Amino acid sequence: MKIHLCVKRRGVEGLNIVELPYEVKLYGNGQLLIPAKLVKALNIAESRYILVTIRSSRGEATFKAKLLKTRKTHSRQFTVPKQLRDELNIKGGDVVSVIRLVPL
Repeated sequence: MKIHLCVKRRGVEGLNIVELPYEVKLYGNGQLLIPAKLVKALNIAESRYILVTIRSSRGEATFKAKLLKTRKTHSRQFTVPKQLRDELNIKGGDVVSVIRLVPL
């Protein structure tokens, strides 16, 4: 008698982004997503802070950000500082390129 175990994944497949740079929409709360596959590829799952370089149609900026994590996934989010959003004139729904992510 054979028993087949079916491993069921939670949720949807996710974004197939595994290298930098990548483009992502800025959430309404000023946060950007780092997809789980990219977090694993860059080995930043255990990092708490990162140095981020982003580019929008209005300019480029580098800043330090705290990584926010969810309970059951490897994906991370970080907040773009309000002052920086104002300087680059970016708001929720705008597409931003993430150029560099360096763990600190």
